Amino acid sequence: MEQYAASFISHLAGQKALSDSTLDSYRRDVKQFLAYLSGRGIEGLDEVSRAGIMLYFSALRDQGKAPATIMRISVSLRAFFQFLVQEKIIGQDPFITVKLPRFDRNLPAVLTVEETEKLLDMPRTDTPLGLRDRAMLELLYATGVRVSELMSLKVGDIDTKVRFLRCSGETGKERVLPFGRFTADWLDRYLQEVRPVWEPNGPESPLFPNRTGGKMSRQGFWKVIKKYSRDAGIAKEITPHTLRHSFAIHLLEGGADVRSVQEMLGHADMATLQIYLNQARPNLKSVYDHFHPRAQAKGNP
Repeated sequence: MEQYAASFISHLAGQKALSDSTLDSYRRDVKQFLAYLSGRGIEGLDEVSRAGIMLYFSALRDQGKAPATIMRISVSLRAFFQFLVQEKIIGQDPFITVKLPRFDRNLPAVLTVEETEKLLDMPRTDTPLGLRDRAMLELLYATGVRVSELMSLKVGDIDTKVRFLRCSGETGKERVLPFGRFTADWLDRYLQEVRPVWEPNGPESPLFPNRTGGKMSRQGFWKVIKKYSRDAGIAKEITPHTLRHSFAIHLLEGGADVRSVQEMLGHADMATLQIYLNQARPNLKSVYDHFHPRAQAKGNP
């Protein structure tokens, strides 16, 4: 089992978004779990069951582990077992039906898909500021970047042809994130019709400047999104990170794997990601129907 853990860590090490401390956390969490399995006489990872995982979490609670620590461990192990399935080391992920431990930290309000679409439709795109705001909100929801990262983007950080952006997170590590054709179309229109209005307008200029052409502040962005949320009739309390949180929840509810979402968000804190997992419990029947080759009947038996 140790060789598979080593392969897993090597796989993670190739992900630029992960810091050394995060890798150490994954390594330690998996190593301790394997030691627990060995102590119970379990010699193969394909022998691990849902019940066994829940017993492990129960043992961690009995040891007095903090809720945040247990959550971090659960994220590490979920990613480990997803890796094992992807590499065909085991045939089935025992975590798929595990209800993960909860954490008491509250996530800021998350918009539904319908509320998100209504919010994004609010800017008047027949005005320069409205078109800027539409492109800005579309990009934020499409990539899940932090507001500080969004405000720091330069014109040269965006490539609408290959549909990727480049940004640096809190640790200073660069992330390259994809976005879709729909978002690229709004960005192209903004860059062609509106961005030249503000000077300077070179690759190193702010992608989304304020009214005077300078860098927009976090507070300035907050005023923008609060205005459109009122216009959309959304009663939930909006924060600068509302679309980032909604991005994560909507991906997880759609079946995205934990590691991919963590990489896109640039999260070093796995306990923070666990909050999203607790809120985005996927419908297992929908997951089964979508992914299992025998889920849909093909004619009469």
